[in-house]
Amino acid sequence: MSLPELLQVAVLSLVITLTIGGAAVLLLMTLRRSSLMLQGCILVFASILSVVLSMVGASWQMYISEHDLTVAINVAAISGAVSLGLVAALGAVVVRNARSLGRLAQRIGEGERVDAVEVQSSAEFRALAKELLATSTKLAASREREQRAEQARRELVAGIAHDLRTPLTGIMSMAEALEDDLATDPQRYHRQMREQVTRLSAMIDDLFELSKIDSGTLRLTLEEVSLYDVISDTVADLRSVSEGRDIHIDSRRDSDLTVRADARELSRAISNLLLNAIQHTPPGSPITVSAVVVDGRPSVSVIDTGGGIAEDDLARVFDAGWRGTQARTPQPSSPLTPLRSSGAGLGLAIVRGIARAHDGEVTVKNVPGGCRFDLILPNPGERESEPSLT
Repeated sequence: MSLPELLQVAVLSLVITLTIGGAAVLLLMTLRRSSLMLQGCILVFASILSVVLSMVGASWQMYISEHDLTVAINVAAISGAVSLGLVAALGAVVVRNARSLGRLAQRIGEGERVDAVEVQSSAEFRALAKELLATSTKLAASREREQRAEQARRELVAGIAHDLRTPLTGIMSMAEALEDDLATDPQRYHRQMREQVTRLSAMIDDLFELSKIDSGTLRLTLEEVSLYDVISDTVADLRSVSEGRDIHIDSRRDSDLTVRADARELSRAISNLLLNAIQHTPPGSPITVSAVVVDGRPSVSVIDTGGGIAEDDLARVFDAGWRGTQARTPQPSSPLTPLRSSGAGLGLAIVRGIARAHDGEVTVKNVPGGCRFDLILPNPGERESEPSLT
């Protein structure tokens, strides 16, 4: 076949293929919402039709004999029928897997956790199924966290309501007794009322601090401070409380550690850790607070001898409102040196919030006879930003 004849056949085949292809595209656009299997069959049929019509056109140009044309059409028809069958079978598998993935997505959307799904198709479908299963696991974990957070909020609200009601009831009762001249010792009543007001004030301060932490509006004034000096000042501030309860607080200076922190907030966090230790350590037992280095970072370590925390509860000690199995009302304190803890179970949650605001963390673990809290801070070089909102 000469070059002009070959070009003529090529142009004829191109025109026929483009015409049938265009018609197939229009048909597919019309049936774009139909089954994937039907669309695949249309594509295969259009391809076979293009081949057959191209051969018929070539025979009209006398380039193919009638005998050869008949053989070619029969071969194309048989091959096309088999191809359509294969496409239909493959399409059925694809449709079945697509429907299976659709049902899987529906179950995930309805909140069900799915751990396995059967997909018998291409690697792409298997990869999609794997991603859907991973998404199901993540959503289930997220729902569990949300449920725990909601439960913690309910417990916090219930606990705060109880803790607010207790001192208010006492104040009201003592005020009525004073008003009716039924108080045998007015000075004692006034002192007790002042203690209850102090508790309420501490509780409100804790709630306000926690709200700033949760809302991200806690403002830090960062500066270079000596960790030992902060510890010493905090221990001195609580010395009367510890002595009144016959608890010894030993501030041990391991090294002169300098950190970039908000001295006021850092002191509050250390104070909360110490008050927690004071409230849970028996009288006469030691509490050790020191400046140490944990994993190469400066930290404050508070070790008490209060018997430790149940292993199942270690993960919850920093949750707002959580106070374990002990009574909700804090232990009574000396009239002259009332504890500054609100007793609302917010102290350790505030410690965690302050630690995170400083790009640090707080950890707890049991040690022989008690537990150890580590307030870990970043190295001074790790915080290069100016004082900001956290």
